[in-house]
Amino acid sequence: MLTPQSALQTRRIDGILRMNVIRFDPLLKRIRWGGTRLGTTLGKRLGPETDYAESWEIADHGEDQSIVNTTYFAGSTLHELLRDSNEAILGRHAGRDQFPLLIKFLDASDRLSVQVHPNDTQAKAYDPTENGKTEAWVIIHAEPGSRVYAGLKKEVTEATIRSAIDAGKLEECLHSFEVSPGDCVFIPAGTVHAIGEGILLAEVQQSSDMTFRLFDWDRVGADGKPRELHIERAIACTNFELGPVSPQIAQPIEHGHELASCEYFDIRCYSEAGQVPIPDDERFHVLINVGAEASVTVGPEFEQLAFGQVLLLPADHEPATINLSQGSSVLDVFLP
Repeated sequence: MLTPQSALQTRRIDGILRMNVIRFDPLLKRIRWGGTRLGTTLGKRLGPETDYAESWEIADHGEDQSIVNTTYFAGSTLHELLRDSNEAILGRHAGRDQFPLLIKFLDASDRLSVQVHPNDTQAKAYDPTENGKTEAWVIIHAEPGSRVYAGLKKEVTEATIRSAIDAGKLEECLHSFEVSPGDCVFIPAGTVHAIGEGILLAEVQQSSDMTFRLFDWDRVGADGKPRELHIERAIACTNFELGPVSPQIAQPIEHGHELASCEYFDIRCYSEAGQVPIPDDERFHVLINVGAEASVTVGPEFEQLAFGQVLLLPADHEPATINLSQGSSVLDVFLP
């Protein structure tokens, strides 16, 4: 068994150069609604500030690039890996010039703005370099009474929204519910939503950073001025037919549950102690530990996967297994 230090090295097998597990340095984002749990709970290295809101774990979005942090590919960006080893990384989905998913952790010490994300067509109309943003949240921690706002109440129309904004009563249009650890909330593009205070979560989304704010709870930014709203674009991107959103109903699968499945990603959660083989299905797998200590074996190599850590397993990998202990909870994210 090799040490974790060796796990990123390529291996030449039957004349084919293969790469196995890839780790990246997180990109930390400070926003006024953030806190410190990315460090105290998930073990990220934070500075002295108390507004760390997001940890981008796997990102290929313009200048926001994940950097390989160990051995053979150390210092390379995810975009460079994709450029140089496209088929090895993407497998059956090869040919894309951007890694299609953005993987994050979010710490909502305060509630986020009420916002909407565009779909693919709308995003390209606003910015040809952008994508739509369908996302899913997996709740890691929630303070008692913590809520998410997901979707509009039944029969809310554009006229209703405009009237509520003018009256300062937009919250009355929003469907909301309390969340608990393990809940998965699926947010298709066009869904009006906000994450409430007291929530720590993992987010899986399309590679996009396009957000239109409808309402920001009458707060001001660090400069003492209200943050910019994008009411017309937000309303234009709102799908008024979606209605209220509820937590996903997890579907049983071998070793765990399927939490979400859409045209952009699948999310499975493995939580039964033991070994879970990762199929040789010619696609990459993103592994996210949201529970007790786990590990991954790839060929003869061994990688620890601690709480709050994320690994990328390229499509061209040796036989791989997730090793779960009691209390482990590992998300497996891949493209359909």
